[in-house]
Amino acid sequence: MSLEHIVGDLLITQKKTLALAESCTGGLITHLLTNVPGCSAYMMGSIVAYSYDAKVNLLGVNRDDLVHDGAVSASIASEMARGALAAFGVDVALSVTGIAGPGGATPTKPVGLTYIGLAARDAESVIRRVWTGDREHNKMQSAQAAFQLLESYLRGSLIQA
Repeated sequence: MSLEHIVGDLLITQKKTLALAESCTGGLITHLLTNVPGCSAYMMGSIVAYSYDAKVNLLGVNRDDLVHDGAVSASIASEMARGALAAFGVDVALSVTGIAGPGGATPTKPVGLTYIGLAARDAESVIRRVWTGDREHNKMQSAQAAFQLLESYLRGSLIQA
């Protein structure tokens, strides 16, 4: 069974709702989740926010934090997850921000650097990963890591960085 099916079953069993804030994955996580029959029981919505303005206006991310930390950072992943949680009024929200490649790297932020955030009423977590594949691989790895983070939360064993 795929991770998206596993987390879907857990969300249904626990009667929890989910929202997403995606940047570098461009809606891939939402796409994978909505391929699961019955997802309307838990999937409330998603915001794909690529630009700074979208992150600020749609998710309530602090512009000063974007300027100071950059969009690809733990703080922004956390703010994006909290923004989705608030925007949709759900039980749990996931976010992802990163550099899928092949361009966009800096000396301190390599291609593949990704932060995945989770915000819930009772927990928060951000994990950092660096993928080494091409753009599609990096996006898929990010989606799978997001599902793993959500699964760990739903099973009561939230993973940290």
